[in-house]
Amino acid sequence: MLWIVFLFSIISFGQEVPTEIKTEFDEISLSQKIQDLEGNALTIGEVLKKYEGKVVLLDIWASWCPDCIKGLPKLKTVQSQFPEVVYLFFSLDRIGKEDAWKTGIEKYGIEGEHYWFNSDWKNDFTNYIGLNWIPRYMLIDREGKISHYYAIHADDPQMMENLIELMQVPKSENSEMN
Repeated sequence: MLWIVFLFSIISFGQEVPTEIKTEFDEISLSQKIQDLEGNALTIGEVLKKYEGKVVLLDIWASWCPDCIKGLPKLKTVQSQFPEVVYLFFSLDRIGKEDAWKTGIEKYGIEGEHYWFNSDWKNDFTNYIGLNWIPRYMLIDREGKISHYYAIHADDPQMMENLIELMQVPKSENSEMN
C-alpha cells in the first residue's frame, strides 16, 4: 500500500499544474535554439514568427515518452477537426538522438512542423513555461501570444473550447482587437 501512495505522489508531482499562467513568451525563451528537420539551427522566436497570423497548437513531446505516444490518436482527431491550425512539434528527444526523433515522427505518422531542442530537458524555453511533464500542449494565437498555457491531453476540454473561439475570430477582427 505504501508503494502505491509513493508512486501516486511521484506521478502527481510530475504533472503539477503551473501556478502562474503566462500569456506571452519573454525574450530569453524566444532566443532558445532549436533545430529543424534539415539540421538548421533557429531560435524559437524565428520559428514562431513564421506562423504569425495563424493559430498554432504546440506539442512538446519526445519519441521515448509513452504518454506522448498514447496521446497521438487524440491529437490526430484534433488535427482532422481543425485542419487549418498549424501543428508545431518541439521534441525533447535526448541530446545526440536526432535519429530517434526523426524515426519517431515517421513511425507514428506525426503530421506537422517539427523541431528538436538537441539540449537538456531544462533549457531557457522549457524553464520559462515551467515544463514538468510531457506531452505538454499550448495554443498560440494569431499575434503570437499564448492563448492556452497548459494542457497534458490534446483534447483537453478547456483548450478545445479556446481553440474553437480562436478559429471563430476572423483574421482581420483578431488583428483589430489589439
